[in-house]
Amino acid sequence: MLEIRALESHYGRIPALKGIDLRIAEGELVALVGANGAGKTTLLRALSGVQRVSAGQVLFRGEDITRASSDRRVRLGIVQVPEGRLVFAPLSVEDNLRLGGYTRTRAESESALEGVYAMFPALKERRSLPAGTLSGGQQQMLAIGRAMMARPRLLLLDEPSMGLAPRLVDEIFATIRALKAAGTTIFLVDQNAHAALSTADRGYVLETGRIVHSGAGARLLEDEQVQQAYLGL
Repeated sequence: MLEIRALESHYGRIPALKGIDLRIAEGELVALVGANGAGKTTLLRALSGVQRVSAGQVLFRGEDITRASSDRRVRLGIVQVPEGRLVFAPLSVEDNLRLGGYTRTRAESESALEGVYAMFPALKERRSLPAGTLSGGQQQMLAIGRAMMARPRLLLLDEPSMGLAPRLVDEIFATIRALKAAGTTIFLVDQNAHAALSTADRGYVLETGRIVHSGAGARLLEDEQVQQAYLGL
């Protein structure tokens, strides 16, 4: 579904991504782990079209989208849940969700909305409340639900467990597993390397803008270097 070839990106003269090669097959859940500042969010932003690519290619379902606009990528099916949730706090929960479906017809949006409410009953109960009044966990559910309104072929998740209590982290990862089971292809970035790699089919390890390890999620969990650097073992 997604192929990244020798991708590079800079902030001014500072290289952030240095020749990234990465593939995601349809139906896979692929995790990307690494320390703060390694370039994980930059890579997701480059895939979403909001971070300029300096060199390399991004192919989505065989189409070169390296220079495609961010809204074009959403219409193709690449949808990101941003780090920090970034919900529209003054707007109601339902208005936040409807904004996520802006590329869909009214009928498609109504169908998607019911699907989101079935997945997150707490959002339906609070659909008329301002999004800013929700708890952190509920806002993360809202951010995921907003993305699902666009009917993504590839869902980009940036730090979905950030700042959440352990119980809520378990709930979010249960949701991620349910989305994968329903057929959604997922590219997951999370500081919780153990949870991310335990959930993933495959994983990549990013260090200072370069991929340094890759393989099955379970195999990376057993890798001594990964354990020492990211799992505290």
